[in-house]
Amino acid sequence: MRHSLALIFVLLMLIACSTDKNLEDARSATEMYTQGMEHMKNGEYEKAIKSFEALQSHFPYGRYAQQAQLETAYAYFKQDETDSAYSTIDRFIKQYPNNVHVDYAYYLKGLINFNEELGLLGDITQPDMAELDARSARESFDAFKELLARFPDSKYAPDSRLRMQYLVNALARHETQIAAYYLRRGAYVAAASRANRVLSEFPQTWSARDALQIMVQAYDAMGMKDLGNDAQRVLNLNIAKDGLTPATRPSPQNKVRWWQFWK
Repeated sequence: MRHSLALIFVLLMLIACSTDKNLEDARSATEMYTQGMEHMKNGEYEKAIKSFEALQSHFPYGRYAQQAQLETAYAYFKQDETDSAYSTIDRFIKQYPNNVHVDYAYYLKGLINFNEELGLLGDITQPDMAELDARSARESFDAFKELLARFPDSKYAPDSRLRMQYLVNALARHETQIAAYYLRRGAYVAAASRANRVLSEFPQTWSARDALQIMVQAYDAMGMKDLGNDAQRVLNLNIAKDGLTPATRPSPQNKVRWWQFWK
């Protein structure tokens, strides 16, 4: 009987110690999260990242761990550390697909690679660098698209739709710029191929009309009259559909002037 009472006493002590430890851990996690959020509020993103990462390291299964990972991704985003932000938010989506804030995670994933400049609005001088910017734009588009497919009623859906519309037009314009770059340098096969990509991927954008004009010029330069006439006919049909005057082939003196507004 005496041994049983001693055993019960030991068990009670262990439970009490465990409860105290849990309470202490909870307080520590709360303090670390609060500290991180205070740094965020003050724009001290580097300090916020350290606080949130320490929290995740010490309390990976606590109630603050998932939110801390989201905040870490946002802090990286605000620091313009795109790679770290993207890998962090991508890991969050894979680890916590049923998190209540996963729609925000997709939205942030889109924002990370979304940039209104995107390197798509200036003159193309280095096509390889332009391709790199286009890759980011496509990743941004895909993230917004996934958000709308999974969470069409999300509060982030309306803004995502607007950003997708911008990205479609920017990507179409980007492809057309590169086609024009090739055309100016006499790379007619590459110009026609790039312009054709605009028609297949972005047929509803204004850039499709410019792409058709590039195809007309490229095929004419290569002596492919039938293909040039076909492109001209489609171009005229598209312009006439909008109630505009049908286009004519540009003369050798002004054949590149139509894209000069890009510069």
